[in-house]
Amino acid sequence: MKILKRILKIVFALIGLLALIAIFIVWIDVSGTNYLEIDKNDSAYHNSYLITHVNIIPMNQDTVLVDKMVYIKDGIIEKIADTIEVNAIQIIDGENKYLTPGLIDMHVHVWDRYELGLYLSNGVTAIRNLWGMPMHLRIKEDVFEENIFSPSFFTTGPKLTGSEFIGDDNLNLTNPKEAEEAVISYKERGYDFIKTYYGLNKPIFDAVIEQANISDMDIVAHPSQKVPFIYHLNSQIKSIEHAEEIVQQPLQFDLDTLKLQPIIDSISQSKNTSYCPTIMVFNNIYQMMMNDNILDSETLQYMNPLIKMDDSKRQFERWFNAKQKDPSTVDRIKKQHDFHLTIVKKLHEAGVPIICGTDGGIGVTLPGFSIHKELAFYKEAGLSNYEVLKTATVNASQTHAKMNQLGTIEKGKLANLLIVNENPLANLATLENPTYVFIKGRKLNREMLDFFNEKAKNRKNLMATALSYLENIIIEK
Repeated sequence: MKILKRILKIVFALIGLLALIAIFIVWIDVSGTNYLEIDKNDSAYHNSYLITHVNIIPMNQDTVLVDKMVYIKDGIIEKIADTIEVNAIQIIDGENKYLTPGLIDMHVHVWDRYELGLYLSNGVTAIRNLWGMPMHLRIKEDVFEENIFSPSFFTTGPKLTGSEFIGDDNLNLTNPKEAEEAVISYKERGYDFIKTYYGLNKPIFDAVIEQANISDMDIVAHPSQKVPFIYHLNSQIKSIEHAEEIVQQPLQFDLDTLKLQPIIDSISQSKNTSYCPTIMVFNNIYQMMMNDNILDSETLQYMNPLIKMDDSKRQFERWFNAKQKDPSTVDRIKKQHDFHLTIVKKLHEAGVPIICGTDGGIGVTLPGFSIHKELAFYKEAGLSNYEVLKTATVNASQTHAKMNQLGTIEKGKLANLLIVNENPLANLATLENPTYVFIKGRKLNREMLDFFNEKAKNRKNLMATALSYLENIIIEK
């Protein structure tokens, strides 16, 4: 009986500790990023406008609708026409600038709320977070309740891996029953999608797919090396991540375009699967080897301090040491990056929907800023500006049913929009500095967006991030 009482005391103490950690984390998040809070009583933040004299890039077709009006009502696009009469509405003169759908980054890793402002300042109005933790459910709730300025927020649960991939960031599955229970749990707790990762063998993978279908949860797949690559071309899997996984798995690092073509053909035959190349994050390996001072660069001041101290440093040291040991590694990495561009070109030519993702938030890949470099790589791979924009707008929005309200400028769509100075169909760089960002119809001007950048720069939230990570380990492991 005494032993039972002691065990109960320990259990209750752990529960109390967990509760205190969660409360402390929430308090730090809210107090440090209260500049993102929406005051719904402030007329500056209402979500109904009439935009006049604006040129529209609708993205449901390759065209420009010249000198139009757009009526946004309660955060939704209500009407698009040459002339619209609305009483008692604030009017925004578009000054013959260009209205585009907000950008969507389909592969990010969010570590704190400061990053939400970085995405908005770069015109990213929706993100798909691919490593879920409890803090992401809190962010998702605040976004849904419209308590904070943030991109539309979607998140997978924790990564599902095989038993040998032991680590704080994985949920290690040893049998199909565990796989079923994990999918059911993530659905009940409010995660949007399932992310599969390395080490899933066929029986466990089958269980994940079957339960995801029953639970109506789309799967995002980082390919597992325990099953053939084509095994990921399942209707429940809505996107496959990383161009380098094609090189590493089916090609076994053989950069041969003849061997690549059958793989591309097999992907193209799957009508439900998009591909998210994440060119940017692999290219950053090359950038780290070319710049010995990259960790001290001004741009890295926008990285989460814990990630910069740990992940960024470890990745830099890994590739710096690889270069020192074998100088030819630099050329090898550059050649593989160039081959990734060939993969993008071949995927596009085969009609595979390409969706833009950056892997922002890890290594030296900056949240928000990196999407413009990712888009530039697609342009380099041979896509037209319109085709490039599709990857971060309409293609992305069509990947999952719950994202269908995004991606185009049409009646009934969510007013996640950008006003930019030039026509992005002629100059993609104009997207880097939007004049206005609308998030669910609420307008953010350039001054406010620059303020978001400054607040995120050199932030002092290392301990808060560490506590969020600790919370994740306690709850998810």
